[in-house]
Amino acid sequence: MTVLRSLVLFALAAVAEIGGAWLVWQGFREHRGLWWIAAGVLALGAYGFVATFQPDTHFGRVLAAYGGVFVAGSLAWGVVVDKFRPDRFDYLGALLCLTGVAVIMYAPRR
Repeated sequence: MTVLRSLVLFALAAVAEIGGAWLVWQGFREHRGLWWIAAGVLALGAYGFVATFQPDTHFGRVLAAYGGVFVAGSLAWGVVVDKFRPDRFDYLGALLCLTGVAVIMYAPRR
């Protein structure tokens, strides 16, 4: 149950951070305005709080593992939202990152 909770929290953190960055991008680069930027800033702040609910108590470990989730999540966001088409190297890189997440977060420790 702890691993499932951790995975759900990683997914929520990815939506908050990637979505927040996307909103800022849209607000500034696509000239959608300050409301988009403000919503992005709020979402980015929410990401910071979501990470604190991870079962592991080590900030560095959680943030390092989240880096791999961010890589894979960013590619997925691009596919769904921006109609980006990853190539086989994108998929391979994401798989390597998620393997790193699994090792960092879920390897048996004493």
